[in-house]
Order: sequence, then structure tokens, then C-alpha cells
Amino acid sequence: MTSDAEQTAGDVPARLYLAIGRLSRSLRRSGSPGLGHGSISALSTLVACGELRLGDLAGKEGVAAPTMSRIVASLVESGLARREPDVADRRAFLVQATEEGERVVSGVRSTRVHELGRRLERLPADQLERLVAAIPVLEALLAEEQKP
Repeated sequence: MTSDAEQTAGDVPARLYLAIGRLSRSLRRSGSPGLGHGSISALSTLVACGELRLGDLAGKEGVAAPTMSRIVASLVESGLARREPDVADRRAFLVQATEEGERVVSGVRSTRVHELGRRLERLPADQLERLVAAIPVLEALLAEEQKP
């Protein structure tokens, strides 16, 4: 028989996964300028990383190259990205966010951060303190993912 503490500890990964996932999806719904999550994510990666080969962008986003090709085509058509042949390898393309694409990413990020801030303001002080204290722990989980 397991104790309540053991059962609760066993529930932590599932509860944390659900809470983070639901919060992320909820925030993604705010401020999306008619673009899907995949398009916003790819555009954000381009803004952060600069010019990338299509295959490298697909790898960073964890999607297949044909999927990324469709996303990039939509971004190019919308004027949010540009695609040019790679001078080092004419078979490959380099993709880069346009200034408009950078503005869109900045606006989406600002809207989502504002929405999260609004929600945080509604928390009782003791819950907000505990959440703030947990941020370094969450950041450590992300750093753990990046270790070889």
C-alpha cells in the first residue's frame, strides 16, 4: 500500500506535464495573428537563430522536411520569411525571417507575456512566491535537456 505522499510524488510528472501543456496551449491562443502554432514556432526560431537551411530548421522544430517546406512556403507567401538558394550548395535553400516576420514574433511574444502577467497578478501572494521560487528549477529541467 502506498502513502498519500508517495502517491502524490508519483503524480508529479503527470500533473506538471498537464499543467505546463495546458498553460502553454492557453497562452498560444492569445495573440496568434492567424498563424498556426507550427508557423509561429518556426518563425520564432528563425528570428532567434537567423538564416537557416530548411533541413536545419526542420530539425530544430522536430518536424519532417516536407512539413517544414509547407510551413516555410506559407510564411514566404505571407511576407514573413524569405527563401533563397544557398550559395554554398545550390540544392539547398536558406530561410530567414523578414522585418515583418520579426515584428509578428515580437508582437506575439509581447501579447503572451502580457497575458501571463495578467494571470500571475491574480494569484495570491503566497502562491506567486512559490511559483517564482520554482522558476530556477524549471530552468534547470530545460538545461538538463540540452546536455549531451
